[in-house]
Amino acid sequence: MNTDINHYITRSHQTDWQPLVEKNIHYKGIFVKSLRYDEASGRSKTILLKFEPGAHYPYHNHPGGEEIFVLSGDAVLEHATLQEGDYLYTPPGFRHSVTSKTGCVLFFVIPEEVEILADEV
Repeated sequence: MNTDINHYITRSHQTDWQPLVEKNIHYKGIFVKSLRYDEASGRSKTILLKFEPGAHYPYHNHPGGEEIFVLSGDAVLEHATLQEGDYLYTPPGFRHSVTSKTGCVLFFVIPEEVEILADEV
Protein backbone atom coordinates (compact mmCIF):
# COMPACT_ATOMS: atom_id res chain seq x y z
CA MET A 1 0.00 0.00 0.00
CA ASN A 2 1.24 3.45 -0.88
CA THR A 3 1.52 5.50 2.34
CA ASP A 4 1.73 8.90 0.63
CA ILE A 5 -1.70 10.54 1.02
CA ASN A 6 -1.11 12.52 -2.19
CA HIS A 7 -1.34 9.23 -4.10
CA TYR A 8 -5.03 9.02 -3.10
CA ILE A 9 -6.10 12.62 -3.80
CA THR A 10 -8.02 13.42 -6.99
CA ARG A 11 -8.09 17.10 -7.85
CA SER A 12 -11.24 17.12 -9.94
CA HIS A 13 -10.92 20.80 -10.84
CA GLN A 14 -7.69 19.88 -12.67
CA THR A 15 -9.42 17.14 -14.68
CA ASP A 16 -11.43 17.72 -17.87
CA TRP A 17 -14.95 16.38 -18.29
CA GLN A 18 -15.00 13.43 -20.71
CA PRO A 19 -18.01 12.34 -22.80
CA LEU A 20 -19.68 9.32 -21.19
CA VAL A 21 -18.99 6.31 -23.39
CA GLU A 22 -19.79 2.82 -22.12
CA LYS A 23 -19.35 -0.30 -24.27
CA ASN A 24 -18.94 1.93 -27.34
CA ILE A 25 -22.23 3.76 -26.66
CA HIS A 26 -21.93 7.54 -26.40
CA TYR A 27 -24.54 9.03 -24.05
CA LYS A 28 -25.12 12.45 -25.59
CA GLY A 29 -25.11 15.32 -23.10
CA ILE A 30 -23.59 13.30 -20.26
CA PHE A 31 -19.98 13.81 -19.13
CA VAL A 32 -17.86 12.02 -16.54
CA LYS A 33 -14.87 12.59 -14.28
CA SER A 34 -13.32 9.59 -12.57
CA LEU A 35 -12.56 10.18 -8.90
CA ARG A 36 -11.50 6.64 -7.94
CA TYR A 37 -10.35 4.07 -10.48
CA ASP A 38 -10.24 0.49 -9.20
CA GLU A 39 -7.36 -1.42 -10.80
CA ALA A 40 -8.72 -4.83 -9.78
CA SER A 41 -12.06 -4.38 -11.58
CA GLY A 42 -10.69 -2.15 -14.36
CA ARG A 43 -13.34 0.53 -13.83
CA SER A 44 -14.10 3.70 -11.93
CA LYS A 45 -16.21 3.13 -8.83
CA THR A 46 -16.49 6.76 -7.73
CA ILE A 47 -17.35 9.36 -10.35
CA LEU A 48 -18.84 12.75 -11.08
CA LEU A 49 -21.49 12.88 -13.80
CA LYS A 50 -22.60 16.08 -15.50
CA PHE A 51 -25.91 16.08 -17.36
CA GLU A 52 -26.63 18.86 -19.82
CA PRO A 53 -30.27 20.06 -19.85
CA GLY A 54 -32.46 17.33 -21.35
CA ALA A 55 -29.83 14.57 -21.12
CA HIS A 56 -31.07 11.05 -20.40
CA TYR A 57 -29.39 7.85 -19.19
CA PRO A 58 -31.43 4.72 -20.07
CA TYR A 59 -33.23 2.29 -17.80
CA HIS A 60 -30.64 0.17 -16.02
CA ASN A 61 -29.90 -2.12 -13.10
CA HIS A 62 -27.36 -1.64 -10.30
CA PRO A 63 -26.27 -5.15 -9.25
CA GLY A 64 -24.22 -3.69 -6.39
CA GLY A 65 -26.49 -0.75 -5.57
CA GLU A 66 -25.37 2.86 -5.83
CA GLU A 67 -25.08 6.11 -3.94
CA ILE A 68 -25.88 9.52 -5.47
CA PHE A 69 -25.37 12.99 -4.04
CA VAL A 70 -26.64 15.97 -6.06
CA LEU A 71 -23.99 18.69 -6.17
CA SER A 72 -25.98 21.06 -8.41
CA GLY A 73 -29.14 21.14 -10.49
CA ASP A 74 -31.76 18.41 -10.42
CA ALA A 75 -32.22 14.87 -11.68
CA VAL A 76 -35.30 12.69 -12.07
CA LEU A 77 -35.11 9.00 -11.14
CA GLU A 78 -38.31 6.91 -11.18
CA HIS A 79 -40.53 10.01 -11.05
CA ALA A 80 -38.69 11.36 -7.98
CA THR A 81 -36.83 14.64 -8.41
CA LEU A 82 -33.52 14.95 -6.59
CA GLN A 83 -32.26 18.49 -6.03
CA GLU A 84 -29.01 20.05 -4.86
CA GLY A 85 -28.05 18.56 -1.50
CA ASP A 86 -30.21 15.43 -1.88
CA TYR A 87 -28.72 11.97 -1.30
CA LEU A 88 -30.05 8.68 -2.67
CA TYR A 89 -28.98 5.14 -1.84
CA THR A 90 -30.39 2.43 -4.07
CA PRO A 91 -30.01 -1.19 -2.92
CA PRO A 92 -28.52 -3.93 -5.09
CA GLY A 93 -30.83 -4.82 -7.96
CA PHE A 94 -32.58 -1.43 -8.08
CA ARG A 95 -33.62 -0.35 -11.59
CA HIS A 96 -34.24 3.14 -12.93
CA SER A 97 -33.36 5.71 -15.59
CA VAL A 98 -31.96 9.22 -15.04
CA THR A 99 -33.05 12.45 -16.73
CA SER A 100 -32.24 16.08 -16.04
CA LYS A 101 -34.45 18.79 -17.49
CA THR A 102 -32.24 21.65 -16.25
CA GLY A 103 -28.84 19.94 -16.06
CA CYS A 104 -27.00 18.71 -12.98
CA VAL A 105 -23.76 17.46 -11.48
CA LEU A 106 -23.97 14.23 -9.49
CA PHE A 107 -21.49 12.42 -7.25
CA PHE A 108 -21.81 8.64 -7.70
CA VAL A 109 -20.46 5.59 -5.88
CA ILE A 110 -21.10 2.54 -8.07
CA PRO A 111 -19.60 -0.67 -6.60
CA GLU A 112 -20.46 -2.85 -9.62
CA GLU A 113 -20.90 -2.18 -13.33
CA VAL A 114 -24.33 -1.00 -14.45
CA GLU A 115 -26.46 -3.28 -16.64
CA ILE A 116 -28.43 -1.41 -19.35
CA LEU A 117 -31.98 -2.74 -19.62
CA ALA A 118 -33.28 -0.56 -22.45
CA ASP A 119 -35.42 -3.41 -23.78
CA GLU A 120 -37.36 -3.51 -20.50
CA VAL A 121 -38.36 0.18 -20.33
